[in-house]
Amino acid sequence: MPFPRLSRIALGACLLPAFAATASSQGAARVNRFGNPEKLKPAPTTAQITPRDLQIRLYQFADDSMQGRQVGRVGNRKGTDFIAAELKRLDLVPGGVNGTYFQSLPFHLRKFTEHSRVTVDGNPMAWNTHVVAVPGLRAPRPVTDAEVVFGGTQGDTTLQIPASAAVGKFVVLLPQPGGRGGQGQGFAVRPGFTPPPSRFADAAAVAIVDLDNLTPAQRVAINEPTVAQQVAPPRGAAPTGAGSISPADSIGLLRRELAAAQPQGAFRLTREGAAQLFKGQPVEALAPGARGGVVTASLEFVELPTDWARNVIGIIPGSDPILKAQYVAIGAHNDHVGFTTPVDKDSLKAFNDARNRLLLGNDMKPLGPEQMAQIRVNMDSIRRVHPTPRLDSINNGADDDGSGSMGVLEIAEAVMAMAVKPKRSLIFVWHTGEEAGLLGAAHFTRHPTVPIDSIVAQLNIDMIGRGRAEDLPGGSDDYVAVIGSMFDSKDLGETVARVNTKQPRPLALDYKMDEPIAWAGYNNIYARSDHFRYAQQGVPIAFFFTGLHGDYHQRTDEPEWIDYPHYARITNYIRDIAVDVANGPRPRLNGTKPAKPKVIVP
Repeated sequence: MPFPRLSRIALGACLLPAFAATASSQGAARVNRFGNPEKLKPAPTTAQITPRDLQIRLYQFADDSMQGRQVGRVGNRKGTDFIAAELKRLDLVPGGVNGTYFQSLPFHLRKFTEHSRVTVDGNPMAWNTHVVAVPGLRAPRPVTDAEVVFGGTQGDTTLQIPASAAVGKFVVLLPQPGGRGGQGQGFAVRPGFTPPPSRFADAAAVAIVDLDNLTPAQRVAINEPTVAQQVAPPRGAAPTGAGSISPADSIGLLRRELAAAQPQGAFRLTREGAAQLFKGQPVEALAPGARGGVVTASLEFVELPTDWARNVIGIIPGSDPILKAQYVAIGAHNDHVGFTTPVDKDSLKAFNDARNRLLLGNDMKPLGPEQMAQIRVNMDSIRRVHPTPRLDSINNGADDDGSGSMGVLEIAEAVMAMAVKPKRSLIFVWHTGEEAGLLGAAHFTRHPTVPIDSIVAQLNIDMIGRGRAEDLPGGSDDYVAVIGSMFDSKDLGETVARVNTKQPRPLALDYKMDEPIAWAGYNNIYARSDHFRYAQQGVPIAFFFTGLHGDYHQRTDEPEWIDYPHYARITNYIRDIAVDVANGPRPRLNGTKPAKPKVIVP
């Protein structure tokens, strides 16, 4: 959800910070109002599912060192390595590819090698110093003896040459006024194969003069990818809006297809590099249409497979010689949303809490600008606890979905300790790329490592670490939302409800999200997590969730704000459901008429 920038929020003195810390006179570790420390050292875990074990696991998995675990970045490899190491320690059977715990998605790093060269009139330009080629999703079209022409100013057609004057040329543009060069490949690569509509689409290549504000290391980083991308982009609708092609325009469609198969080369230049192209003339002194030398670019483009996008899969074989060929799937997503610009984490936390209080008081309806302007953060009280601003750029994803991922790991450890294993096998899948569109779940269900029709049910756990009254309406120490459990199998839904009645202290199961809900941020919850891909394959599902909160997709979603006793009760409950389903009759599908009653009484 979009939120106002902190710089726009008046910082007055009316709200206490959410993290009033306490410490004993003996110098014990400082804890927040929930009794959680900011950091926790790793320690051994036990076979029991306890608040302490969940703490130990989550403080590691959602640590800053994991870099937000974003799919396609090295942090996702770090997170999946952590899970796989635990599975190996617990002695689960590898359920991935080629005897491993991993199932890699086709994410590649794309770059130009150091053998690439750009020359003007036969003279080499300083590669990665005065000229940088920007890698995209395909190797660009060749640039051979292309005449240089000054095209004007980026983004201003009144100061540009006509499209006809750019055909086959190496077009040089000044940057858009007020713009600044992107630092690294993440700013340079447009997702998807289709290039953006361009006035100079028929040029041999386009170069922007915007490298001067970047350091040498930042210039090199443009061609040193830090983000891996899918081999093929997600399927989607055809582009619309300005620059889109009418389906009836077959010639236009063909041109776009050709451009997608071999896109136009994109370059970035320093002013000195641009002057070299125009025989020493400063580019700022040129008129649009001015001619320069002749450019040839010999670019060696490579695609390198990565392990930065992996599902992690482990299996506990069943004890029944026949039923062990069937599986109960238990899943969560191992990824989050990575890192972004640093902010003061303490003032952000206070702001997020204040905004969520306003949202609760507004019947969960979206807040308007006037309501947002009411927020005041007491910086004096914050600075008494933390005198120096603590900048933070990591979206740790402790609840989303560190809580689900570590809950699944705790369930695996608990079941491994059972003297007699459940009759059916349990398959544990930590999906990657949920935040990017359920990518890992889609990949697993299309390329399952066990027969998809042998999976009798899928229990999905996504965000089960919060659910307090201050987080959402109806929140409490007993709260958990259950979504979709009756949609495809009434048997599964009844099992979910029945197992709850046998808990030492039954949870308050909330089924309201089975129906459309008007709360801000809760649109289409059912289709927004990994279970949805299993349901599409005809597998009965149940989705467990304690709701959104003020720290959702924020740098403040950190382990210290999790409700660990509540989290442990939910995890134990889901473990009991998994064992019950694994030992009981296979959940029957409802057929063509989902059993979705308006009112469900547990």
